[in-house]
Amino acid sequence: HVQLVESGGGSVQAGGSLRLSCTASEYISAIGWFRQASGKEREGVAGMGIARGLAYYDESVKGRFTISRDNAENTLYLQLTSLKTEDTAVYYCADFAGGSFNYWGQGTQVTVS
Repeated sequence: HVQLVESGGGSVQAGGSLRLSCTASEYISAIGWFRQASGKEREGVAGMGIARGLAYYDESVKGRFTISRDNAENTLYLQLTSLKTEDTAVYYCADFAGGSFNYWGQGTQVTVS
């Protein structure tokens, strides 16, 4: 099965930026980015259909986060800008196939102070 590895998290001040990466072990057709803050439920923040490059963003991040892809490297990116303290969470990527999110990465921590 596909394996996903996230990286790029870290600690930044409010207003700062980070770029998260999600590298897949094989080609995936669609991806979602999720986050889970401490004590809260996991929520979806962005997604993309790889072939067409069509992206979706939750209202909470629209205009601040940008999802992109490097097909040659099977790597997806989530650029986080204008970060707010409420963006603090563990961020995950997951592949979407057959109508569901099937495989998840281990997550990468983003802390905004």
